[in-house]
Amino acid sequence: MTKTKLHELFDQEGQSPWIDNLSRDWLENGHLAHLVELGVRGVTSNPTIFAKSISTGVSYDEAMRRLLPDHAVEETYWELVVEDIQRALEVLAPVHAASDGRDGFVSLEVSPALAHDTAATTTSAAALHQRIQAPNLLVKIPATVEGLPAIEETIAAGHSVNVTLIFSLERYDAVIEAYQTGLERLAASRGPGADLSDVASVASFFVSRVDTEVDHRLERRAADGALDPAQLHQLRGHAAIAQTKLAYQLFLDRFTGPRWEALAAAGARRQRPLWASTSTKDPSYPDLYYVDELIGADSVNTMPDVTLDAFLDHGTVRQTVTEDVAGARAALDRLADAGIDLHDVSSVLEVEGVASFAKSFDELLQRMQAKAVELGHPGR
Repeated sequence: MTKTKLHELFDQEGQSPWIDNLSRDWLENGHLAHLVELGVRGVTSNPTIFAKSISTGVSYDEAMRRLLPDHAVEETYWELVVEDIQRALEVLAPVHAASDGRDGFVSLEVSPALAHDTAATTTSAAALHQRIQAPNLLVKIPATVEGLPAIEETIAAGHSVNVTLIFSLERYDAVIEAYQTGLERLAASRGPGADLSDVASVASFFVSRVDTEVDHRLERRAADGALDPAQLHQLRGHAAIAQTKLAYQLFLDRFTGPRWEALAAAGARRQRPLWASTSTKDPSYPDLYYVDELIGADSVNTMPDVTLDAFLDHGTVRQTVTEDVAGARAALDRLADAGIDLHDVSSVLEVEGVASFAKSFDELLQRMQAKAVELGHPGR
């Protein structure tokens, strides 16, 4: 097998490349298996990805004809998604086995409508794990205020979690706390000699969207005369990388010391930071800006198709996320001095992220309803 830059990324620097996409076509034509051969070590999905996959083309028509006579439209959606996830889990199972449970994961998100309902999120996460029962399944739970206790409860129940929609260092710290507290509760419930190695988690820190929001605010301030062109040029495009480098430092700090060592002695796995939203939104930035600058051991970068292809072609394999941490802190200080409130930025992005996934989910159900009518099964 020919080694690719994705293999080098993991073998040399310890970062796991995942793909941020999934479709039934990929499962049927072998494309997902081909990506795994190229070095992809995991899959993430979200309601927007499934909305695009299910509502376009004809690859789901046969399954919808089979399901719609006995299922409501939303029930049909979950049947379709679970079928795809189960097949993807089978494709990634060899990676999971060969990595001793470190990689080979596929993520499935709870309904975005539950983002602010702790009890319903906890129940839904448990139901998805019960329904699929695969050791390489990660159920995605958003890192909202209401999501934090659901994360803790899900870990305490012995289920693996992908924590999604993290936009700030403060919320990331709370996510780590929820994970470690959940592990401690799980260890206590299992008693002396408890083995925690069957529980895995990643914490998905969203990257490029931070620059999109911060750059927009900087440009507004420049238009209002609060910043001159030189200041605007100096400040644009630095918030996301700087904050993510500090997030990695927080990861290193929180997964060392006596508390973590006690959990590690029971087989607990570190909750790896996962860099999400790593496609470049601003065409003036390099196409691999949020990949090449954030390479570090024991982390994950989940890339959309175009970004993954670009990395295979011209990515740079070198540890970068630990470089110039002092410069990262200084960059955030400069932004604060320029009137950028990163706490407010993260709050806005969280609201927008939850709303975006909820909108995608609602639009998908509407499209599925229209498709059901087209197929002669108007649904229930």
